[in-house]
Amino acid sequence: MKNNLFPPKAKKIPKKLEAHNDVRMDEFYWLNDRENQEVLNYLRAENDYTKSIMKHTEKLQEELFEEMKARIKEDDQSVPYKFNGYWYLIRFEKGKDYPIYSRKKETLDAPEELLFDCNEMAKEHTYFSLGSISISPDNTLAAFSTDTVSRRQYKIQIKNLITGEIYSEEILNSTGSITWANDNSTLFYARKDEVTLRSYKVFKHKLHTKVAEDVEVFHETDETFNTYVYKTKSRKYIIIGSSSTLTSEYRILNADSPNSDFKVFSKRERGVEYSIEHYNDHFYILTNKGEATNFKLQKTKETETESKFWQDLLAHRKDVLLEDIEIFKDYLVVNEREQGLNKLRVISWNGKEDYYIPFESETYTAYTGNNPDFDSEYLRYSYNSLTTPSSVIDYNFKTKEHDVKKEQIVLDKGFKKENYSSERIWVTARDGEQIPVSLVYRKDLKKETGNPLLLYAYGSYGSTIDPYFSTVRLSLLDRGFVYAIAHIRGGEYLGRDWYENGKLLSKMNTFYDYIDCSKHLISNNYTSNKQLYAYGGSAGGLLMGVIVNLNPELYKGVLAIVPFVDVLTTMLDDTIPLTTGEYDEWGNPNNKEYYNYIKSYSPYDNIKNQDYPNMLVTTGLHDSQVQYWEPAKWVARLRELKTDTNKLLLHTDMETGHGGASGRFESLKEVALEYAFILDLEGIHC
Repeated sequence: MKNNLFPPKAKKIPKKLEAHNDVRMDEFYWLNDRENQEVLNYLRAENDYTKSIMKHTEKLQEELFEEMKARIKEDDQSVPYKFNGYWYLIRFEKGKDYPIYSRKKETLDAPEELLFDCNEMAKEHTYFSLGSISISPDNTLAAFSTDTVSRRQYKIQIKNLITGEIYSEEILNSTGSITWANDNSTLFYARKDEVTLRSYKVFKHKLHTKVAEDVEVFHETDETFNTYVYKTKSRKYIIIGSSSTLTSEYRILNADSPNSDFKVFSKRERGVEYSIEHYNDHFYILTNKGEATNFKLQKTKETETESKFWQDLLAHRKDVLLEDIEIFKDYLVVNEREQGLNKLRVISWNGKEDYYIPFESETYTAYTGNNPDFDSEYLRYSYNSLTTPSSVIDYNFKTKEHDVKKEQIVLDKGFKKENYSSERIWVTARDGEQIPVSLVYRKDLKKETGNPLLLYAYGSYGSTIDPYFSTVRLSLLDRGFVYAIAHIRGGEYLGRDWYENGKLLSKMNTFYDYIDCSKHLISNNYTSNKQLYAYGGSAGGLLMGVIVNLNPELYKGVLAIVPFVDVLTTMLDDTIPLTTGEYDEWGNPNNKEYYNYIKSYSPYDNIKNQDYPNMLVTTGLHDSQVQYWEPAKWVARLRELKTDTNKLLLHTDMETGHGGASGRFESLKEVALEYAFILDLEGIHC
């Protein structure tokens, strides 16, 4: 590493970008070439600069890494679940980064059968991910997928679980998901477009035949849709799904007849979303059809699948979002969300019972777990909160008793959950909306004023960031930080309307909500603008890019992780992976109205001659979600225009993609760097 305390200066090669008679000049467009050695040299120079500036924090980073690692039980094991005659387990061994998958026949006392040791599989790779495992109905074969680049283009292979042999056929460039037909020799998978990485075709592969001879069974020609394939819980149907941000459609095939043709379940209608579950002779449909904004539950006979036959089972409610269902022989369990809180509703099919499993906090997360058996008398669900480690719980429908099968162990003698407090506050946004914010802090370290505070948010795609427990986060809380999650518009924390009012031509609400939450936290003495730190990744990184353009004075430091910051250029380029599927989220800038609106907030296009906060920006060279050149260009232009002497650091992981490092502990080094950055700014060095 070069000892370089001066930032690298990217050369300028102006490129004219024109649309709708509007001209933009992009002097750093040339960075859009990961095969160009000059680009790689520049990224490495930025890495050297970051390392030089952060060199004095290396001891702190090591301390953070070791303490975060020390809280994690290294020799850990998942709660077993039973499926088709076998108990399946995932375990970790001390000192190893990757999971080991195994199973036991019929009882947990049976001998363990090793399925996959990812530590062995990862040995020759700097990055490794086991995408999924699909066991054949007769339990003798496992189709599995791996990614060794971090670009989410998975290779599918087949392992004989009796002999241990891995068959020669290799299916490349898949989504990683595999589905067996009931004949134990036919499997279905989805393939990606080589350039855009859109999942666009479903193929059928016959065991021991050439992959080149695989039969295409579905081609999704609409470039705004992705396709996927799976089997119903009943194991009776193979399902091909097609979905865009606003619309969905399914095709069904009896899993006993893999050579028959798929039948459309109900034709796609623009703006109509639905998902399907099968039980006995009916399908159960969760849908927003008929202006059911927060979704309703319907059912129909398996012989009458068109939407005209669907009948209401649970009607739409304006204030309750239906998120998911789980079907059992005697009970229906519904995942609901009301006023931001998860609720698990239990309804007996005989009509005698309808109640909610009770929870006591405003900062918790509860969701159904792995429930593959219709006949089970238990519902498996998970529960955690900002102050309570995660638990896996079996709830008995008959006795209504809760059996905690496992509670996350925090290997820290100083950790006691009663030492921490959490709360939910409501912030009035500039348009009058009430924005919820969840906070957690250590009781004995939170002061009435002057608290360093890290404010996290995402705010896109209807993705809800629930308040959850984190052992990693303890490293901040125990050093006096308050951690807050702003449940801003663009997510679905307060229902579907909360999402609709934070996308497309209402996207500015997402950014204004975050800024208004920041101002509230400052004005109500939770923190100050000299101790407030902003944190967001991916689309949340876009959020970071916008707020520092609009209100940089509010923040001491910013963590922008794999940030989506060159929105306009990316959305105009339909060759970039995933772009076309994003039109319903951000708008299609080939339409002038959307072009102008996106341009008004796109971080890269709105950098100003002004002071900016201290910023750490991260990316991955092989990122398929947000291409590395977006944050690289953003940092280069910020260096040119910003008027302050605050830190601006870019760290590119030259081996990985959107999700960062693949190892269980290796990823903690990335977090240690992020935390060291803000702790150093706060003057905390131990």
